[in-house]
Amino acid sequence: MQDRDIITLFNERNEAAIRESELKFGPYCYEIAYRILLSAQDAEEAENDAFLKAWNRIPPDAPLPLLPYFGMLTRQSAIDRRRADTAKKRGGGEYELTLSELEGCVSCESGETLPDSLALREALGVFLRGLSKDKRIIFLRRYFYLSTIREIAEDFALSESKVKMILLRTREKLRDFLKKEGLFE
Repeated sequence: MQDRDIITLFNERNEAAIRESELKFGPYCYEIAYRILLSAQDAEEAENDAFLKAWNRIPPDAPLPLLPYFGMLTRQSAIDRRRADTAKKRGGGEYELTLSELEGCVSCESGETLPDSLALREALGVFLRGLSKDKRIIFLRRYFYLSTIREIAEDFALSESKVKMILLRTREKLRDFLKKEGLFE
């Protein structure tokens, strides 16, 4: 089923929209949630939360394409669940590590979290569009999809040290870019 057809089902408040979304985007959403939560049960719950969010947001939202939209909703749900779990002193994994890597180049005012800053989101979009395709994919794989350095190295046929260096230089460029935009001090 095409994305536009699924949007039509959502607009008609037809519950088949959820089923079709789960069929088409479920594995993708589960993978995102699992990388953040490291628990199959929690990942399934975050995935379900994302589909519920879509049900509540469409309409008025009419996002096309749907794949990144569902990815964003799943990531938000998984991070919310992760924060709740971390507050209970559970778990470990890539989430905290990747956040600590970004601390040196991204900060937000007044207690905002990284994804909540609209200006920062827009600036990140501009920055990412300015990167080469491979560097953009490596950056997103690490900091959005939470892939390990080893996974990225294997997928790009690079050494782990080369991936670390690409990420370091990209973070430095990001910090400089955000300073120019007035979003980092």
